[in-house]
Amino acid sequence: MNLLKRLRIDPFTLTLLGTVLLASLLPVRGPAAAWMDMVTDIAIAALFFLHGARLSRQSILAGATHWRLHLTILCCTFVLFPLLGMAVHPVAERLLTPGLALGLLFLCALPSTVQSSIAFTSMAGGNVPAAVVSASASSLLGVFLTPMIMALMAGTQGQMADPVAAMGKILLQLLVPFLAGHLLRPLIGGWVDRHRPVLKYTDQGTILLVVYTAFSAAVVEGLWHKTPVLALLGVVVFAAVLLGMVMGLITLLARRLGFGRADEIAIVFCGSKKSLATGVPMAKVMFAGGALGAIVLPVMIFHQVQLITCAVVAQRYARAGGRAVAATE
Repeated sequence: MNLLKRLRIDPFTLTLLGTVLLASLLPVRGPAAAWMDMVTDIAIAALFFLHGARLSRQSILAGATHWRLHLTILCCTFVLFPLLGMAVHPVAERLLTPGLALGLLFLCALPSTVQSSIAFTSMAGGNVPAAVVSASASSLLGVFLTPMIMALMAGTQGQMADPVAAMGKILLQLLVPFLAGHLLRPLIGGWVDRHRPVLKYTDQGTILLVVYTAFSAAVVEGLWHKTPVLALLGVVVFAAVLLGMVMGLITLLARRLGFGRADEIAIVFCGSKKSLATGVPMAKVMFAGGALGAIVLPVMIFHQVQLITCAVVAQRYARAGGRAVAATE
């Protein structure tokens, strides 16, 4: 455990790796794969239903008026990231497999995280209500924007569904359950809030289920025979470079636009994150067959890179904030 803490590898990442290993050794096939696919669809709908039930109306109103901050974060998530993704894509195509290169583009089109963006903003001493609103708005807008951005960046690569059809599927499978959960919050919100520590395993379990089915299909299609080790290492390098570029540019942008320290922190952590919890289910809707496993790999790798990096940055912000408070006393 001490080694894991020093490396800052969270247990869920290890579970993800174990799931990939299980799918590699014992992939689900044939009729069982069809049943697993159906179960996964139901689990995804349940996941977003619970997300809707967790989001309180008060948290939305608390930060909704800070439009400059929200617009800045959304531009970082859905404009800056895709532009950087397109900039590195020609190099990625030469060094990575087609599926991994497409996965990097998909990563750049995803919305921000919710839970970890808020957690890191809070840890660093930032504007938490604004982070709640921005991260939640990013997830909702991603339903519409991610398929459109992917259509602009990648067209029909990787067996991607038609963007309009993909948007319709995402609306039905993700947004409708989310809205149903939120509308039922007056009835079930208390129960959901009391069981938040337990319900986080619903999020993680759904991701693991999707990863297992995706990698099973990919392994059956010969994923590991088609993916060199150097290509996987290349994804780690690309993920680190993308995150470093984005965090640096976002920090500079927030200061140039005159945001205060608390708002800068919210912008940095909400604008630089990408959602594994939303990205894996969306990939399942948007992409078909064996391509899915390779496409979600960059998202999984980026997830760990951003956790490590943001933990370090949040601690530095917190220490700097503590020194600033001490200096004024």
